[in-house]
Amino acid sequence: MIAAPPAERARLQRLLRIAEREQRHVRGTAERLFAVPFTAERVGLLDSDPALAERVDAFVARFARLQDTLGDKLLPALLVALGETPGAALDNLDRAERLGWIASSDVWMAVRRLRNQMIHEYVEDPAVLANALQQANEFLPTLMAVADECMRHEVYARGWAASSNA
Repeated sequence: MIAAPPAERARLQRLLRIAEREQRHVRGTAERLFAVPFTAERVGLLDSDPALAERVDAFVARFARLQDTLGDKLLPALLVALGETPGAALDNLDRAERLGWIASSDVWMAVRRLRNQMIHEYVEDPAVLANALQQANEFLPTLMAVADECMRHEVYARGWAASSNA
């Protein structure tokens, strides 16, 4: 195990805690929002049902945050834990796929495009919005599996602490 600077160990530990919290929050929001399938008819209720609109906003934001934390922060930090130098996002995803941390970099990029659609584009067509939300919910187990895989690699953080204290 490599000896990492205390700041890197602390950053990885913090990112793991954040990912675990984000995972818990998005899971709870999804359970409430998708207790019944999200349809174009439900999209039509967003203007008249503030609680539903807030749940949709919360789901989109939490889904995006978890995806950002995992792909942009935690995966590179875990690569550092292996003694590697993180590279461009796609290179990091390809390496994470080879290591078995993600199932497919192509699927990850599809999730990223969906995240961008929900975050950056105001969708006026109720059917398109309903479909995007349903797809995000279907991708949620993929994000959860990546988060779980990253949590399993917490041993690197503990290994850093043990090797630097030796």
